Amino acid sequence: MSQAVPVYDLVGVGFGPSNLALAIALTEHNAVARHKTTGVFLERQPRFGWHRGMLIEDATMQVSFLKDLVTLRNPTSEFSFLCYLHGKGRLIDFINHKNLFPLRVEFHDYLEWAAAKVDDLVFYGHEVVGVEPVDGDHLDVTVRSKDGVSVYRARNLVLATGLRPHLPDGVVATDRIWHNRDLLDRVTGLSDGSRFVVVGAGQSAAEVVAFLHERFPRAEVCAVFSRYGYSPADDSSFANRIFDPAAVGEFYEAPPEVKQSLVDYHANTNYSVVDADLIDDLYRRVYREKVLGTSRLRMFNVSRVEDVAATPAGVRTTVRSLVTGASTVLDADAVVYATGYRPADPGPLLDSCGCRRDEQGRLRVGRDYRVLTDPDLGPGIYLQGGTEHTHGITSSLLSNTAIRAAEILRSIVDSEVPAPQYI
Repeated sequence: MSQAVPVYDLVGVGFGPSNLALAIALTEHNAVARHKTTGVFLERQPRFGWHRGMLIEDATMQVSFLKDLVTLRNPTSEFSFLCYLHGKGRLIDFINHKNLFPLRVEFHDYLEWAAAKVDDLVFYGHEVVGVEPVDGDHLDVTVRSKDGVSVYRARNLVLATGLRPHLPDGVVATDRIWHNRDLLDRVTGLSDGSRFVVVGAGQSAAEVVAFLHERFPRAEVCAVFSRYGYSPADDSSFANRIFDPAAVGEFYEAPPEVKQSLVDYHANTNYSVVDADLIDDLYRRVYREKVLGTSRLRMFNVSRVEDVAATPAGVRTTVRSLVTGASTVLDADAVVYATGYRPADPGPLLDSCGCRRDEQGRLRVGRDYRVLTDPDLGPGIYLQGGTEHTHGITSSLLSNTAIRAAEILRSIVDSEVPAPQYI
């Protein structure tokens, strides 16, 4: 007799903040609903983690703590950041701090705290390797873990596979060439007096530069970017309306040319920009070193890295000025690329699901984040991330996580709620 395949109303692939918010919404829904919605989440990592390599001690969040996993959906939730602070005995201290933006380490601890409260819904160390339609009404999700291969049957699939670190074409990561994602893991093997080259002009790049400059008091840190200087993020009140929940629907309904205009107008709220306080801090360091005659922090602006090559001692980096064309060779102990992330492509998992694509090859997605598929495919396939072309800048950001999770769950619950079963 074959082993029974568990059937769930909802199977989530990936368990970062987005699907964590969905798991919480599911838990709170089931606490009051007459008909329960069954769900399970599959995560390839051995435990919960969110950008652990960039949990620099003094780095802060770029979004308000009120845009946590639940508050915009349910301000009374026991899963809120304020409830976390109360449980940790820091609520009064945080209020006295008069700050909307907690330390990133603290917010990560909040996420871990919340994940532990829904631990019964998650299987860690489970990598999804295949999705296949069966009988027109279900999807078989094939998973590989230390115990072998298993299958979960889904009436609805929610993909939240996160972002993948991006390196420029031709650059291969080594033990001396890293993406900033691996920063904290890698620096432990280096000693003071090293030379670092940091490539990139965004928030992460500036944070890496500041961190290395402070962590290694005798090291030389060379920042390379094609802009004239770091550009400040536009976090003004009116510009921040692009992150409002209502803006998602407005973006979705807008004509293609308006969508592109909105992205172009407001890219400086999120992409390749830096908090003004950090820019000022870095400038103060550069100026102070000029006064003291000890320039450890060097800015190669309007420049690009044109070559990196391994040497017996480290990495030889050639930096070319975009103004003069002159090249500078830097022998470094490590090169850190803070060159951003790209959405994970769900295409390979969904090849057999008849997903519709637009003229640019992007998945067609409904307002409820459901992928448009062939009419004969009954199960719903939803995306958390990879929908910037349809839903705007907040596609993969924390700002709308709570609302997005609620909208996806509402779509699933409204479509069907069959009783749990095994086959």
